Amino acid sequence: MPMKLDGGCRCGAVRFSVMSHTPHPYQRCYCTICRKTAGGGGYAINIMGVADTMEVEGEDAIAIYHAEIDRGGTCEVSEGERHFCTKCGTALWLSDPSWPDLVHPLASAIDTDLPVPPESVHLMLDFKASWVTPQIGENDQCFDLYPEESIEDWHKSRGLWVE
Repeated sequence: MPMKLDGGCRCGAVRFSVMSHTPHPYQRCYCTICRKTAGGGGYAINIMGVADTMEVEGEDAIAIYHAEIDRGGTCEVSEGERHFCTKCGTALWLSDPSWPDLVHPLASAIDTDLPVPPESVHLMLDFKASWVTPQIGENDQCFDLYPEESIEDWHKSRGLWVE
């Protein structure tokens, strides 16, 4: 059975739960969007849940942000929907119409004790802030942009997929 993740915002106006096959918070994203909207250590960590299991309380306190992405001189508005609490500003989860079956809660918004990942993946390092010194472990992987291995594949290849 997938792991139930419970989470919410800092002020308590929003609470949510979602079932996850991939609960290990192993990816550290250093892109400017994640860093500026939800980062603490200069990065943000998303995990993955099954969208149709998502239950939300306090929907009236949720707003959605569509990030603008600089494509080398042109600006594109992302279809990704970054949900956040309008009362306290807590970043909650990302959903995207490209992956309607998935939702990506931020590990920082999860209250459930998450399993400790055996290693981390540092991605979008080309965009890290100058003041950030990534804490790279012995078995960690580093990518200037995106890794080829998906969240699902990473969990499955390490025997961490939760049925």
